[in-house]
Amino acid sequence: MAKTPIVFVLNGSERAAFAEPGQNLLEFLRRGVGDLSPKYGCGQGTCGACTVTIDGQTHLSCLTLAESVAGRRVETAAGLATGNQLHPLQEAFMEGFAAQCGYCTPGMLVSAKALLDRNPAPTREDVVEAISGNICRCTGYEPIIEAILRPHEGGRAHDRVSQGILRRRARRYVE
Repeated sequence: MAKTPIVFVLNGSERAAFAEPGQNLLEFLRRGVGDLSPKYGCGQGTCGACTVTIDGQTHLSCLTLAESVAGRRVETAAGLATGNQLHPLQEAFMEGFAAQCGYCTPGMLVSAKALLDRNPAPTREDVVEAISGNICRCTGYEPIIEAILRPHEGGRAHDRVSQGILRRRARRYVE
């Protein structure tokens, strides 16, 4: 079968690549275009590691046909930073220790950015709903939720040590 040419916008730049018949967007982005930020987690649409946005709406790239993005805007975690300048969400994730193993982080970041693009001042409930399709097996979600809420609260992470959060967490592991 013939490959299908697909022209689309990826992270602000027009791209053209060929997709295999029936190829999902995750494989197309990783193998066909070279964007390794969406992760293969489950291949069944249950973990959210492969989350991308298409025209501003979140989609699970493992369940989306590559052909469906022709002429559309796709954003991945790789497009968040501008040159050497991290996106405020990326800074908040780093400063708030919201990534441990990091495998879920690209999908979480994309889901969070989509939320903040729609709603620059979300409630905690809004954040929980926005990341409900993303599974994290390491953090217990609290650092992620705090990091997502943080950028609209001034752009820099609060001093978590002075808040005692890290000390309380450290005690759990030492005692």
